[in-house]
Amino acid sequence: METNLALLLLLSPFVGFLFNTFFGKKISKGIAGVIGTLTVLFSFLITICFFTQLIQSGKNFEISLFDWISVGNLQIDFGIVLDQLSLLWLLFVTGIGTLIHVYSISYMHEDENMAKFFAYLNLFIFFMITLVIGNNLLVMFIGWEGVGLCSYLLIGFWYKNQAYNDAAKKAFIMNRIGDLGFLIGIFILAAQFSTLNYSEIQLAIASGKVNTTALGIAALCLFIGATGKSAQMPLYTWLPDAMAGPTPVSALIHAATMVTAGIFMITRLNFLFDLTPEIQNVIAIVGVITAVLAASIGLLQNDIKKVLAYSTVSQLGLMFLALGMGAYTVAVFHVITHAFFKACLFLGSGSVIHALHGEQDMRNMGGLRKVMPVTFWTMLISTLAIAGIFPFAGFWSKDEILLAAFEHNKILWFLASVASIMTAFYMFRLMYLTFFREFRGTEEQRKHLHESPALITMPLVVLALLATIGGIINLPGSFWLNHYLEPVLATKHHAHSLGTQEFMLMGVALAGAIIGIVWAYAKYLKQGFVPKEDDAISGFNKIIYNKYYIDEVYTALVVSPINAISNFSRETIEPQLSKLIFSLGTAANAIGSQGRKLQNGNIGLYLFMFVLGICAIIIYLFIAQ
Repeated sequence: METNLALLLLLSPFVGFLFNTFFGKKISKGIAGVIGTLTVLFSFLITICFFTQLIQSGKNFEISLFDWISVGNLQIDFGIVLDQLSLLWLLFVTGIGTLIHVYSISYMHEDENMAKFFAYLNLFIFFMITLVIGNNLLVMFIGWEGVGLCSYLLIGFWYKNQAYNDAAKKAFIMNRIGDLGFLIGIFILAAQFSTLNYSEIQLAIASGKVNTTALGIAALCLFIGATGKSAQMPLYTWLPDAMAGPTPVSALIHAATMVTAGIFMITRLNFLFDLTPEIQNVIAIVGVITAVLAASIGLLQNDIKKVLAYSTVSQLGLMFLALGMGAYTVAVFHVITHAFFKACLFLGSGSVIHALHGEQDMRNMGGLRKVMPVTFWTMLISTLAIAGIFPFAGFWSKDEILLAAFEHNKILWFLASVASIMTAFYMFRLMYLTFFREFRGTEEQRKHLHESPALITMPLVVLALLATIGGIINLPGSFWLNHYLEPVLATKHHAHSLGTQEFMLMGVALAGAIIGIVWAYAKYLKQGFVPKEDDAISGFNKIIYNKYYIDEVYTALVVSPINAISNFSRETIEPQLSKLIFSLGTAANAIGSQGRKLQNGNIGLYLFMFVLGICAIIIYLFIAQ
């Protein structure tokens, strides 16, 4: 029974993918959307069943489906594990995935390829579930590569726009760089332990008979894989460009699913990373640098989705900071709250874009709170959450990260606090430019301003509610999440009791968020400042606005040399190789032409050659003797 339910949980979205792929053009768009949504909802309901059983009994569900690979000492099965970590991840992957599917029914209803869109969404959820529930690294890798493929398909969904195709290719290629590191890490672990099963690797490490150097290299390689999938320095530049995809894609990829895969993988292998403190330090440093860098870029972006994209990169940096400090529960806590408020913010931005018929530049918005009250209030709640304002969900999870950083390293705490202040500033900058003062768009846009349909606003309301109360899962004093995740963590995380230092740090974090909000209020609401046109930006602001020219540096150091080598090969080497190959063919033809002259059908000539051959053989035999 449990095996059948687990297979239904996994395969339900895949059935939706197959249905919309083969029958999508034969049915209405609405039915295609409903089928795609129901299949994900079904997985969510099964997840709730398993989660309830786990809470009641404390029993994990580990199912081996079949023996998969057997090479020498290496034995790998294809199995499913439904434990505390995987079920928690599945709850928000399938739950928020269902809300995004509902949202997409209305958002994409005018697109001619709506059935294909839902097929891709279903396939994405299928691979994400595979990534989460696999019982070994190779099954995880299938899901890992699958979500990379689906991100390519979804980011470049509007393929008639070449810029969108370029963004899809960029995401795919940069993820492949990280994935190579992940694959090398898998090979090292397979060579060390003759297994890739999580529980077996953990038992082998616990026995003490391990090569710590090899483990360190493996951990570093796995982290490189995480930097690609979860958009950390230096492999983060694909994520802001991924805004080329439809807004539901942005919410699905950047809120609760694909970009959290790196956090999931490191948390799943916490017993490995705990033995490599040097790699943990690297993770923490890379995370905090990513958080500050992305937050600073977000300060001056004018595209509403780009602001949210850099916000995602910054928040992921804070999660990696927590992972690097060994605070895995804290990182997971922020993953969950971030899924709530960031999905709401992305879907809210899509509601605004929908009302403005594709406009994404905040300089052409303003005054929308009166005509879009539901979108405004839900986005305001989520903005308060991401800014870390009490008592919203983000306050509790971000505060836990800052507390852990303060105890671990004061410099990391300071940098994380700076990133948090910048987050409050640019998020309220977004709110003020989008919803306050007078509308700055065209008269034609003004005439058609309206609140989005219920299928769009209903998911926003649900997510805003979760962004408000989501912090209760790990409130100080109860720490439900800490206790819940204890069975999957090798080292118990120290829960912060509310003492004088904790209250002081919470007050400092809250004051920092308020400073960022007031700073944005004074500049963009009270003074009514509207960002300049791109050409008018100068000085250091221009460097920040152009994202520190990191893409240009990559182009100069990597892309251009590869293009130059390719052009040299195409224009110089390949023509010469072609000439060589063709000359060999010409020579073969010439030899063949001469050989054909001997095959002229003259029997006398054949007999003469036969006699010559016999004579040659006889002469050779006499000489040899």
